[in-house]
Amino acid sequence: MLKQTLEKLLVQAQLKLTNTQIEQLIQYVELLVKWNKAYNLTSVRDPQEMLVKHILDSLVVGEKLQGEYFIDVGTGPGLPGIPLAILYPHKKFVLLDSLGKRITFLRQVVFQLKLKNVTPVQARVENYQADPVFDGVLSRAFASITDMVTWCNHLIDENGRFYALKGQYPQDEILLLPENIEVCQSYKLNVPQLTGERHLIELKKLA
Repeated sequence: MLKQTLEKLLVQAQLKLTNTQIEQLIQYVELLVKWNKAYNLTSVRDPQEMLVKHILDSLVVGEKLQGEYFIDVGTGPGLPGIPLAILYPHKKFVLLDSLGKRITFLRQVVFQLKLKNVTPVQARVENYQADPVFDGVLSRAFASITDMVTWCNHLIDENGRFYALKGQYPQDEILLLPENIEVCQSYKLNVPQLTGERHLIELKKLA
């Protein structure tokens, strides 16, 4: 049942995935449901809902990302990092979170799904050192955009990008950005069957 729903959603979102990728996404949702009972990883309990609110919501960002090496800060249960790593097996993803139980869960996901391009790391973002720097910093459920670009400033150089996944267009937050940060693009995302708006804000550092 989950597979049929996911296949329909992917068609609506105009995303083409292999059977293996679809199976990996289903496995991920099943692990999330199982671990959620003890670890309380997400407030979304229904696996069908997870397909829309977690999986599709993460996948639709993929085509906007530039580069090969990304960090997902405050990744929680691996969103958007795990779905994107499944979508792009040739790109590398570091999944960063300060809570041990989330990283324990992500290590299990990486092991069971045999993901070779994902590295879960337990650390606070301001203490994490990037060597080399990343092509992009992803953040889905992080604080404000200003906090994101301030705390993650050391993770990219002027060639890299910050990608903030937001609900409604965050006009107030954008007005408060530091002077050395500018918005390159903002995208209104189409997430099939999702109630409410979704935006991706792409930002860069000024040299």
